[in-house]
Amino acid sequence: MDSRSHFPAIVTFYRTHQRMPTYREIMRLAGFRSTNAAAKLVKKLVAAQLLQQDDAGRLLPSRYFSEIRVLGTVEAGLPAPAEEDHLDTINLEAHLIRNPQATYLLRVQGESMIEAGILPGDAVLVERRKVAKNGDIVIAEVDGEWTMKVFRKRGRRVSLEPANNDFPTILPKQHLRIAAMVIAVIRTYPP
Repeated sequence: MDSRSHFPAIVTFYRTHQRMPTYREIMRLAGFRSTNAAAKLVKKLVAAQLLQQDDAGRLLPSRYFSEIRVLGTVEAGLPAPAEEDHLDTINLEAHLIRNPQATYLLRVQGESMIEAGILPGDAVLVERRKVAKNGDIVIAEVDGEWTMKVFRKRGRRVSLEPANNDFPTILPKQHLRIAAMVIAVIRTYPP
């Protein structure tokens, strides 16, 4: 039997349990009698790029695990006739995340970034980085405290600026460490 025939069961497991199955669970899903057979199946699925593994060998979902249909466009200006047209599919993880091992979510508190469209309760998707460019929205440790602000560098002077005029610009006194850069904002609305 082709190794790809077991792939839909792994995807279903992931969507049901919101995690990747263990080798023992893959053994059961595929009807194997040993975890060694499951490991061989995983190796074939990784080679076919249907599964991914991190540096520690843990299974990661590939782009095939969370594709969403793109049905068309919607006018954000004046109303226009809506046409539903199945254009394509998009995988949000692949679209947003370039480096899965360096990417994580943080929940936003406070209002210092509201003019950048980042509101309290939002989640920000961030990627670990130690270097920032002018204008990047960064997660930084400043004099022992953490913040999210816009990175600014003018000559040798570095500052962290809020996106809300009610908050002051932060000028590091002793220590500034860039930890990550914001790559996306996620906001959910009540049903």
